[in-house]
Amino acid sequence: GTGSNILSVLQDLFWLLKSKVEKQLQIISVLQWVLTFLVMGIACTLILMYILCTDCWAIAALYLAWLVFDWNTPKKGGRRSQWVRNWAIWRYFRDYFPIRLVKTHNLLTTRNYIFGYHPHGIMGLGAFCNFSTEATGVGQKFPGIRPYLATLAGNFRMPILRDYLMSGGICPVNRDSIDYILSKNGSGNAIIIVVGGAAESLNCTPGKNSVTLKNRKGFVKLALRHGADLVPVYSFGENEVYKQVIFEEGSWGRWVQKKFQKHIGFAPCIFHGRGLFSSNTWGLLPYSKPITTVVGEPITIPKIDNPSQKDVDFYHSIYVDSLIKLFDKYKSRFGLPETEVLEVN
Repeated sequence: GTGSNILSVLQDLFWLLKSKVEKQLQIISVLQWVLTFLVMGIACTLILMYILCTDCWAIAALYLAWLVFDWNTPKKGGRRSQWVRNWAIWRYFRDYFPIRLVKTHNLLTTRNYIFGYHPHGIMGLGAFCNFSTEATGVGQKFPGIRPYLATLAGNFRMPILRDYLMSGGICPVNRDSIDYILSKNGSGNAIIIVVGGAAESLNCTPGKNSVTLKNRKGFVKLALRHGADLVPVYSFGENEVYKQVIFEEGSWGRWVQKKFQKHIGFAPCIFHGRGLFSSNTWGLLPYSKPITTVVGEPITIPKIDNPSQKDVDFYHSIYVDSLIKLFDKYKSRFGLPETEVLEVN
């Protein structure tokens, strides 16, 4: 009896220690990604410049030569790595929140797709985890479909960061890149565009479900030009993981944010999450709130080389209706009341 009691205590201790280690690994995995998102590009640029001024300048010179040679690769589908996409660190990243991917319909490998991802949130955590890694099983749920998460083209001008992003299947959100993937890369491609972009990130806050979409029609025009089906995607919980200071329209703070958005492509947000050692302190770590990304039913889009504004408006209205229906169908399953309404701005 005594031996059994000791074994039981040891087993409990083992599982307790394992749980603590896993929690720490989850925190480390999320922290490295947050730092990558915020500072990796600038840090790698400064380090490269420093190395050029040292005795190791040849290493930096060789990389810069490679950079010139490889400059257009991001515009041609990038250079994804299944090894990187399957890193164990992404599973810890997934479990921190946790993040889930919900499939509602099959996707044909004979078609190409543009996924409209909503909402942006502060960092698009759900978009990254679900479509730039295999942590939530996107490859198993949509066999034969190659996802490309589109992000700011400026990120691909940053040394090292560009290669890191491409390894996950991330591409620039510009016309050259999207045209190449949808017209010269065969079928079975899915480009994920965070439609609301920087403007939407300025309004994200816990408890608010709103999307910037009314005047965002460029992705619909691209779909028509290539005959790529549109797929609405909504991420429940994306706005819950950070708290943000919202500046009112007309305030100096909003003016500064809009100037940055117009000239640089992103809007600086004043936000906070939890601290590194305690959830009761402020810090850069997101709060561990569940994020559930629901991929809706594809909307069949015809190929029109020069779509008129009437064509664009027609399919845009269909897309907006489909997104609202997707939100209404699944909102109660993921903690929202039946009375919750998706605000479309």
